Amino acid sequence: MKTESLEFNRQLFTFRDTLRHFAISFTKNEDDADDLVQETFLKAIRYAAKFEQGTNLKSWLYMILKNTFINNYRRANKLKFYKAESVGLAADNYKNNAASNKGESKCALDDIQGALAKLPYEYYYPFIKYFEGYKYHEIAAELNIPIGTVKTRIHCARMVLKKNLKMYHAEFLKN
Repeated sequence: MKTESLEFNRQLFTFRDTLRHFAISFTKNEDDADDLVQETFLKAIRYAAKFEQGTNLKSWLYMILKNTFINNYRRANKLKFYKAESVGLAADNYKNNAASNKGESKCALDDIQGALAKLPYEYYYPFIKYFEGYKYHEIAAELNIPIGTVKTRIHCARMVLKKNLKMYHAEFLKN
């Protein structure tokens, strides 16, 4: 058994140069090609028991090298995507959560509360309940009115608030 594995390892290294040239065609970089060949040899040694004697060792090694390159390439692309996505989300969260100063936030909050206070009660109450997370049917049951009326009142409240808070609309679009 030991002599078989030594012979197998010796055969592997006879293909080192041809595997390296093949790896360079994928990686376009000598250092990356050397890493790929090394990883190919490690996998070949690890899975030597799966190699069928009498079949083409060179083809088997080429297949391992090619699949290793493809898997590494896919993994690297996924990692780039997730890194870019997480950096983008972090930037968005920072921008959305950061206020220029407390005075500006206080003024905006005062304006929102003022606009809400100007709403007629029949718009204000369903809007606040919906904003708090209640469902249309729950609000309708509490007020003993049809769901369509609840939806209309919430929509009207939004339109009035949008009109009364239009000075923040341009700022919202910038962010």
